[in-house]
Amino acid sequence: MSDLVTKELIESVLAIAEQAGDAIKVVYGRDEAVEVIKKADDSPVTEADHAAHHVIVDKLTHLTPDIPVFSEESDKIPYAERQSWQRYWLVDPLDGTKEFINRTGEFTVNIALIENNEPVLGVVTVPIKDQAYVGGQGVGAFKVDQGKWQKISVRAVPNRELVVVGSRRHGAEKLNALLAGLEAEGFSTDMTSMGSSLKFCLIAEGKADLYPRLAPTSEWDTAAAQAVLMEAGGKVLNTEFEPLTYNRKESVLNPEFYALGDPAIEWERLLKS
Repeated sequence: MSDLVTKELIESVLAIAEQAGDAIKVVYGRDEAVEVIKKADDSPVTEADHAAHHVIVDKLTHLTPDIPVFSEESDKIPYAERQSWQRYWLVDPLDGTKEFINRTGEFTVNIALIENNEPVLGVVTVPIKDQAYVGGQGVGAFKVDQGKWQKISVRAVPNRELVVVGSRRHGAEKLNALLAGLEAEGFSTDMTSMGSSLKFCLIAEGKADLYPRLAPTSEWDTAAAQAVLMEAGGKVLNTEFEPLTYNRKESVLNPEFYALGDPAIEWERLLKS
């Protein structure tokens, strides 16, 4: 159990994420097209990503000066330095940059606290909707809508009817095979596609049951929402059914994984069959 995580800390981090969201909305609200730059890995980055990054890094550094901050938009921090971190902030200032560029509204600000390779606090804000999902070890998971906090949890799957969430752009062939396998086991599957870490959050609030990610992601894409889902009673496991962990290797790429709801479902048997 983390000795740092409290509701007060979550509230402070939420306020920082909301300020980053305000910086994003300034750019999002302009009439002119947003300039898009391609990074070395061919992923897009915009002025909004950088604006949110600077807000978060400055504010977190002031809030917890002894805890390092590792953001997607940080200069490259060598693993030789990172591997000594027992506790650090892991940040995606704008998760869903493609959704931002396409103006779907399905983008988030993600801030996670990692302790001993595990996310113990997560804040995911949805700037366009003035909503957030937050969770902290020993505190619980909550949806914050227009400033009102409501405790959330994963649901029991009704009548073998699974709501599955996935990406619009990645891993379609593997996903279709997985859905066929679930249907062969007697489950119906209602598939919903969306961007960013909102997929985890739908499971955490009991509106979906399964998110199979069978294509690449990075650690900053998943950590905050994983913390929320875990506190809501769910799990995030790799395809060997081991917990998804952080900062254990030089690469920040995650393995393929499953975000899971209802703990009464025999997920390992179903998904390995």
